[in-house]
Amino acid sequence: MLTLIQLIILLFLTNISSTDAEKLFHNRDHSDVQTLNSHETQAITDQRTAELFLSRYGFIKPVNWEEIQFEDISSSGDFLDDLQASIQEGTSVPHSRDSHNHDAYNSQTESQAFISALKEFQRVSGLLVTGVFDEATKVAMNKPHRRRHLAVLVSKNRWKRDLSGAGYMAFSKKMLKWRLIGEGYSSQLTVEEQRYIFRLAFRMWSEVSPLEFVEDIKSPLEDVDIRLGFGTRHLGCNQKFDGSGQEFAHAWFLGDIHFDDDEHFTAPNAGGGISLLKVAVHEIGHVLGLPHIHRPGSIMQPSYLPQESAFEMDWMDRKAIQHLYGCKGRFSTVFDWIRKEKTPYGEVVIRFNTYFIRDGWYWLYENRNNRTRYGDPVALQIGWHGIPVDGVDAYVHVWSRKRDAVYFFKIHFWRYDNENDRVFRQDSEGHHYPRLISEGFPGVSSPIDTAFYDRRDSRIYFFKSTLQVYAFDVEANSLARGFPQNIRDVFPPVVSRDHPDGNVDAAYFSYTHNAIFLLQGTRFWQVVGSRDRWRQPFLPRNGLLPHKEVDQHWFDIC
Repeated sequence: MLTLIQLIILLFLTNISSTDAEKLFHNRDHSDVQTLNSHETQAITDQRTAELFLSRYGFIKPVNWEEIQFEDISSSGDFLDDLQASIQEGTSVPHSRDSHNHDAYNSQTESQAFISALKEFQRVSGLLVTGVFDEATKVAMNKPHRRRHLAVLVSKNRWKRDLSGAGYMAFSKKMLKWRLIGEGYSSQLTVEEQRYIFRLAFRMWSEVSPLEFVEDIKSPLEDVDIRLGFGTRHLGCNQKFDGSGQEFAHAWFLGDIHFDDDEHFTAPNAGGGISLLKVAVHEIGHVLGLPHIHRPGSIMQPSYLPQESAFEMDWMDRKAIQHLYGCKGRFSTVFDWIRKEKTPYGEVVIRFNTYFIRDGWYWLYENRNNRTRYGDPVALQIGWHGIPVDGVDAYVHVWSRKRDAVYFFKIHFWRYDNENDRVFRQDSEGHHYPRLISEGFPGVSSPIDTAFYDRRDSRIYFFKSTLQVYAFDVEANSLARGFPQNIRDVFPPVVSRDHPDGNVDAAYFSYTHNAIFLLQGTRFWQVVGSRDRWRQPFLPRNGLLPHKEVDQHWFDIC
C-alpha cells in the first residue's frame, strides 16, 4: 500500500502534510462489543458436533442449499493473481480447500472433507494446523466469538447475471431498492435506529463499488430488490432460526435478509450486544453475490468476532465486490487542494488534500490509507461553493513567490477564494467572475480539456482536443514562445505507441508522489520527472511512462 511522502516546500520553508481538512460525515462502529450469553448453546464435544459446527459456519457446505452453489473466493485463480499483483504488499492468499458435503460420516470422502475443513478452521483461528480434532480446537470452537455465526445462505434466481467462468452471481443493474418490512421490525431498536443502521450498511458497500442503494417505502413489494426484516424461529421462509447464541441472520443471494430477533442487536457504539451494523454489512455482501471469505479482518468471514477493535471493509472485501460490479470510470478533474494554516504555536503549515471529481460528484482521497474518505462521493456544491454543479474541466493553482491563486475552468473560469471557501464575485484586482478564458489567459480560448500549473517553469499547460498543448507563461501573462505545440512534442511517449494522443481528461500534479499524471478514461500516464532522468538519463524530458490502470493505483473511487 502506498505511503504518504511528506514534501518540504523550500519556497515557503514549511511542511506539507495531508491531515484532514474536512470532517468525516460519520464514525464507524468501533465499539464492538462484549457478547451476552443469555442462552446456552450446544457444546462441541466430539467429531459429529464438530462436523455440524464446521458445516453450519461455512467450512463444510451444507446439503440443503438450493440451485447455484457459490465457490469460496479462493477458487478463482485469475482473480487472486490479479489482486496479488496489484497490492504490492507481503500478504498471503488463502489456499483452496475441499468442501464436499457430509452425508456419510464414515466414508473416505467425508473424512477428507472433515479434515480439510478442520485444517481451514485451525488456520483462520491461529491454531497449529494438524487436521486433528484436538483439545485446542475443541476449546476454540466452544468460544462464544467462534460460535456466533453470521449467515446461512440460500441462492435465489432474481435479477441475476452469471459472471462467465467465475461462478459468482451479481445483480444486472447498479441502482438497487431496499426496504425494512413493516411487519418485521426489531423489538430491540427503534424503527429510526434500524433504518439508520441499514442506510449506513448499504452506504459502506456503495462507497467501494459503483452500486447505488435507495430506500424505497412506496413501490409494490415485488419491485423492491432487497427486503429486510426481523423475526424469531420462522420468518415466512423455509429457514428456521435457533434462538439466541448461534445464527444471527440468513440471506438469499440476490434476495432478502432475515435477522433473528432473539439476538441482542445493538446500535453502533452501544458498548454491548451484537452490532447490527456489522451483521447487516455481512449479509448485504451475501445478497450482492459474495461468498464467505476466510481471511482475518474480512467482513465476509463466516464468524462474528466481537473482540475486533475496528470495523471497516477489508482490502479483500473491497476487491471482491469490485470484481463483481467493477470500479472504473473517467474523471473530469483531479487535484491537490493546498492551503496555509497556523498551528497553535504560530507556525505556518502547508496542508493538502487530494480530490477526484467526476461530473457533479467528488471524492476526497486519503493517500495515507490509499482509499477514499468514508462517506464519499459528495455532491460538488456541498464542498465547492459557486463552481458549476455539474462539474469542471480543470483546476489550476498558481503558486509562486508572488502569486497564490486558485482557478476552476469550464468554458469560463472562476477564481476561488480559499479563505471564504467560495468563488470570487470580484477579486482584489477588480475582475468579475466568471470570465472568458481568453480574457484572463490571452492566446487560450474555450473549450479546453484540462490544465495544470507546473511550478518548475511557472507555466500553465492547457490541453485541447485538437492534440494541441498551450503553455501559458504566468509571469509574462502570455503564451510561451513556440506554443501551441502538438501534445507528443511536449509530452513524448517513452514507448512509441503508448500515448493518450489528445482528449486528456485530467492533468494532475501530485504532492504525494511528487509527479505529474495525465488521465484519460480508465488509464493514466506518469510524466518523467528529474529523479527519473537522473536514474535513467536516456528518458526524454516530460516523457510519458507506459500507461497503468487508474483503479490499480488509486483504490475504491467507484
